[in-house]
This record gives sequence, C-alpha cells and structure tokens, in this order.
Amino acid sequence: MRAIQVKEYVKGPGDLTVTNLPDPTPSPDTYLIAIHATATNFFDLLQIRGKYQHQPPLPWISGAEFAGIVLATPSSKTLPKFKKGDRVFGSSQGGYATQVCAREESLMPVPPGWGFLEAAGLMVTAPTSYAALVNRADIRRGDYVLIHAAAGGVGLAAVQIAKAFGATVIATAGSSRKLEVVKGFGADHAIDYNKEGWAEEVKKLTPQGRGVDIVFDPVGMVNTTLKCTAWGGRIVIIGFTSGNIEKVAMNRVLLKNISLVGLHWGTYPKEQPKTVEQVWEGLFRLMKEGKFKGTVYTDREFRGLEQVGEALSMLGRRETWGKVVVFVPQGPESKL
Repeated sequence: MRAIQVKEYVKGPGDLTVTNLPDPTPSPDTYLIAIHATATNFFDLLQIRGKYQHQPPLPWISGAEFAGIVLATPSSKTLPKFKKGDRVFGSSQGGYATQVCAREESLMPVPPGWGFLEAAGLMVTAPTSYAALVNRADIRRGDYVLIHAAAGGVGLAAVQIAKAFGATVIATAGSSRKLEVVKGFGADHAIDYNKEGWAEEVKKLTPQGRGVDIVFDPVGMVNTTLKCTAWGGRIVIIGFTSGNIEKVAMNRVLLKNISLVGLHWGTYPKEQPKTVEQVWEGLFRLMKEGKFKGTVYTDREFRGLEQVGEALSMLGRRETWGKVVVFVPQGPESKL
C-alpha cells in the first residue's frame, strides 16, 4: 500500500512524504478497509510534530478519519456487522494511506446517497456537535444558539443540528467567505468575531436583548461570550482552537446562573457506550430527513496522498472551511 509514515517528528505538514509499505495484516478482531477518502484534523498537525496527548510509538502512519470499502472482515466474528464490499466510514490511526485496519465499533455504514468524500469527515465532527447540543446543552425548540467558529467542521455540523431542533442560530466566523458559508448551511445570522463589539451585536439579535440560551464554543471564548449569554444560559466547551485555555471569572457565571459544561466525545465509547449509539441514531435520522448534509470544503479539490501536506497546511493557516477531505485513488491510479 501507499501511506504517509512518520519515522521521526517533523516541523510541519510540508515535510510529510508518501512511501510504499506492505499491506496491513488485520488482527482477528479488525476489518481491512480500502480507503477512498481521508479527512484532515487539527490534531494531525500536533501529532506529526510530537505535540499531541496521544502519540503512537514511532514509526506510525498519520491520519485518523476515512471512508472506503471493506476488503476483509474480522476472522474472530462469525456474524460481523459489515460484509466484504460494504461502504463504511470511520476512525482509526493510519488514515493517510490506501488501506487501514479498524475495529467494528470504529466503523459506520456510509449513509444512502452519500459519497466517500462527504462521509470521510463524519466520525469526529458530527457526533461531537450532536452530543454537545442535544446531550449536554439540552437544546429545545425556540432556543437562541450562538455557535463560534461556525465555518469549521464541528461548527457547520452544529449549525445544521441546531436548526433541525428548531433553534435560531447566530454564527460567528472570521472572514467574509466563511460568513457566506455559514449562511449557506442555514445560520439565521452571521457575525465576524474579529469586529469590535460583536458580543453586543449578538445580544441585539435576541428577544429583548436578553442574550443567547446556548453557546457552542470550540475556540476558547467563554469570557467574552458571558457578555451575551442569557440568565440561565448553557455554555458548552468543545475545545481551545485559539490555543488559549481560559481562566473564567466564576462570579459572573454565578450571578447569571450560567451552566458551564464540557464535551470530550472521545471518552464516550468507554464511559457511556449507550450514548454513542443514541447519538448516531439521532444523526442518521437527521440525514434521512434531509436535515444534515456533508460539510466538505469545496473551494479546492485535493486528490492523492501527496496533497495531504498542502491540505493540512491550509487547515493550519485557517484558510479553509468545513472538513478538508482528500480523495484517495486506488490501484495504479494511486501512484499518479
């Protein structure tokens, strides 16, 4: 197979190279998947530099999200969930390759009518956004929801989920193109968070200027956002893409009766596996109803593993929106 193998940590994605490696041999409890599309993530940028909290022992293959076709089923399972030839998407270390091994619980069926490119970026972003809004923030019809970095992968997923549950969505983003994108995905209002006074602008968009009921924050903007959060509001902390882990003035949280909750989706399979099933049931229902679509970045096409480095570079420079996904050719075409 062809893959991006990390033998030593690199300075950046421009140093990544594609190499030929033996095809992976699945263990008795894993599937072998032919990858047709692979998705990029911010944590990939950290991992290739040795800066992530989860570092596989060297050498390892980079990438973690993909979609493709089942080549072989686990030898230990008499009735596997998927059969040879099934279209699946999932998450497993080694996504920047033409083949990968993955456990059954890390795979999902590609939704009817979806392509590999759209499905490749679902496994991390979609359940994160659904669990944050539905399970942690208890979203209700009529809520006003503020979604920060709404043009990102989790952001665009959150916009669609909030709208599906009957909320009014106020989305923030950092460029005119990204503001255009979030409106295209259903946001009722779009605000540039680089603009001075954006929090006051958010408040003015809510009934009687009371502020928003829910804040979806993958950036690290809690302190500023407290200004435009309603009494009794719920703030869900998804991450810190700004690089700043905030210290919050808790007296302001107390005075406005605000709930601060966190969401780390990666711990749910271990801590609450039943919730994982419920979240995916909810997401597949929204897809079937046409209320949730793929969030693939379409301003530019990335084709072949050789373009993974450039895709990651653009992601790191905040030049993209949605999920940046790379098409992975199979067979002789993969070497072009």
